[in-house]
Amino acid sequence: MSGYLDRFVAEARSRGALVVQPRMGFGAIDTMREGLREVAHLGIPVVGTITVDSYTRVGDHVSPLERLMAGEELNGYPIVTHSPAQTRDMLDGLYGPSFPIQVRHGTALPQRVIESLVRAGLDATEGGPVSYCLPYSRLPLAQAVEAWAEGCRFLANETEYGHIESFGGCLLGQLCPPSLLLAMTVLEGRFFLQHGVRHMSLSYAQGTHGDQDRAALRALRELARVYLEDATWHVVLYTYMGLFPRTPDGAGELIGDSARLARDTGCERLIVKTVSEAWQIPSVAENVLALRLAATAPTGPAEGATALEDAFFAEILEEARCLVDAVVDLDPDVGKAFIRGFECGILDIPFCLHPDNRGKTTCTIDESGALVWGHTGNLPFSGRKTQRHVAPLGSDKLYRMLNYVVDRYDNGPSERRIERRFMSRSGEEINDRRF
Repeated sequence: MSGYLDRFVAEARSRGALVVQPRMGFGAIDTMREGLREVAHLGIPVVGTITVDSYTRVGDHVSPLERLMAGEELNGYPIVTHSPAQTRDMLDGLYGPSFPIQVRHGTALPQRVIESLVRAGLDATEGGPVSYCLPYSRLPLAQAVEAWAEGCRFLANETEYGHIESFGGCLLGQLCPPSLLLAMTVLEGRFFLQHGVRHMSLSYAQGTHGDQDRAALRALRELARVYLEDATWHVVLYTYMGLFPRTPDGAGELIGDSARLARDTGCERLIVKTVSEAWQIPSVAENVLALRLAATAPTGPAEGATALEDAFFAEILEEARCLVDAVVDLDPDVGKAFIRGFECGILDIPFCLHPDNRGKTTCTIDESGALVWGHTGNLPFSGRKTQRHVAPLGSDKLYRMLNYVVDRYDNGPSERRIERRFMSRSGEEINDRRF
C-alpha cells in the first residue's frame, strides 16, 4: 500500500497550500539521493521527482551503465539499469507519506520503467499513449497505445493506488491551443481508467496569455467532472514549457507568474522550471531556489475572473467538448479511438512531425497574445471555426512565435505591469492587468 502522492496532495489542498515539484534527475545513485534529500528538507509542501535519462527513454539500458562506469554524467536516473534493490536503498528514509516521489520518464514504451518503479516500491509516474509518443518518438502510435495499455494494467494490478499523470496538457510544450491540450489530457485519463488506473492527475502547461490560461484551467475541471467521474484526480500546472527566458530576472518572474496562476485557479500541484533552463541542466541548488521562489511567489488575494477570461472559458470548453465527444464516438476502446482519430484528422497536433499526425492544423499567437487556431484541418468544430487565421506562416513568424515568451519576460517586468487595453473577440474593450 502506498498512495502517498494522492493523500499528500489532498492534505495540502485542505490547507489551501500549493504543492511544488521539480523536474530533477541524476544518473549516479548518491547524487540522486542527495538531490531528493535537499528537496525533502525544504520545509514546504513538495513532491520529489526521479526523472529518467535519455538512454532509458529510448529503451537503451546498457549505455547508462557504460557511461557511469566511465565516470560520465547522465541527464537523468536510469531506473531500469539500477536494480530495484539499489533504488529502494536510495529512497530509504526519504520516500514516505510526508515526501511522495514521482518517476518522470518520457518514453513511448513504458513497460520496463513502470515495472522497475513498482519493484522499487514506488507507484506514481506520468505520460500517456499519445503525449509520450507523438512529441518524443517516431514509433507508430498503435505500438505506443498497446505498450501503454500493458503498462497501465501492470501498474493497476501490482499496486493499490497506482497513479499516472497525463502529459496531454503539455503537447510539444508550446504553440498548441488550450482546447486540444485539455481534450488530450482528459482522453488519456479515460484511457487510464479503461486499463484499471483510477488515480491520476491532469496536466496543463502555462501558455502565452494569463486570462486564456485561467479560463483553460477552469474548463479542465469542468471536463474532468463530466468525463472522469469514476477517477480520483487533481490538476497539475507546468511552468511554461517552451523556450525559457535567458535572463535571471525574466526567468524568475515567469516562474512567479506560473505560481500565481496555479494559486488563482486552485491547481493542486505545480511543476517548476528553474532560472537556468535556457542554457543548462539545472543543478540541485537551482532546483531548490526555483521551488522556494514558486512556493513564496503567490501573495495577496486571488484575482477574480474578467470578462475576457469568461469569453475564453466558453470558447475553450466548447472546442474541447467537441474534440472529446468526437473521439469517444469513434470507438468504445479509447486506444482504438486515438488511432482512428489521428487517421482521420479529428485529432491533429500543430507542428508535430510524427508520421501518424496529419499535420493539417496550425496555431498562431494573435494580437492580444493568445494562442489561437490558424488552420483547423479536420478538427470537429462543426464549421464554426474554419481557417480563422490564414496568413502564411513563414520561418520569421514561427521564430517570433517560439520566442514570444522569451522576449516578453527578458524585456523587463515593468512593461508587463502597465495596464494594456485591447479588444476582446466580441469587440468589447477589456482592461487586463495580468497581460
